[in-house]
This record gives sequence, structure tokens and C-alpha cells, in this order.
Amino acid sequence: MEQQDALTELVRQQVGTGKRWSTREFAARAIDPETGWSPSKSLLGKIIGGQGYTISPRLVSALAVGLGLPREVVAAAAHMQVIGYTAEELTGGAPAIVLKHLGAKGGGEKAAQVAARWEREEHN
Repeated sequence: MEQQDALTELVRQQVGTGKRWSTREFAARAIDPETGWSPSKSLLGKIIGGQGYTISPRLVSALAVGLGLPREVVAAAAHMQVIGYTAEELTGGAPAIVLKHLGAKGGGEKAAQVAARWEREEHN
């Protein structure tokens, strides 16, 4: 798992052919509660395909609803994907939760190790 792909991977693990939701099903459930906006099937296809897309607050909110994750966790994944994290920013739990979630869904041993280290650092 590459840090730059955190938000993409959260979506890719749950949406697409053979996954929990098709792009059509996910678009119907991923609705930003403040604006009522939902990502199109085309945009979801770009995300799943790892193509370029713009991360916006309404996209983060819609994806959080669709994935059933707290907005702060999806926002942490977006942050990881756009600019990464510095050690000083890892005092909160959201980055570790992202890596745990990715690791639990096949993100690999490296993700699990980083998540465990962040969790230890958070509790020290």
C-alpha cells in the first residue's frame, strides 16, 4: 500500500466488479449529507482505476457515508493521498485507523506494522 493511494484504496476495496457494491449501488448510497451531492459512476470509475481525480470536502463526506466510515478517517486517507503526514501529525488516531482498515482489507503486512507503530506512539 502506498501512502499516496490511501483514499483510492479505501474505495477500491469496497466498490467495483466483484466487490461489496457496484459503482451504481455505491453512487446511490454515497451522498454528502450537507449538499446532497453524490459522486457519479464515472468519477467512481476514475477513483477505482487509480486515475487522477480532485479530492473535495463533499467527495470526502460522500465517500465516508458510502463506506460507512467516520468522516475523519476518510479525511485522513485524503490527507495521506494528497500531502502525506509528518510524525508530528500522527498524534491523532485517524491515520492509524486508515492503515488498520487498509491492512484488514488486504493492505498488507507493511500497513499493519505502520498502524501498530502509530498506535504505540499515540499511547506513549
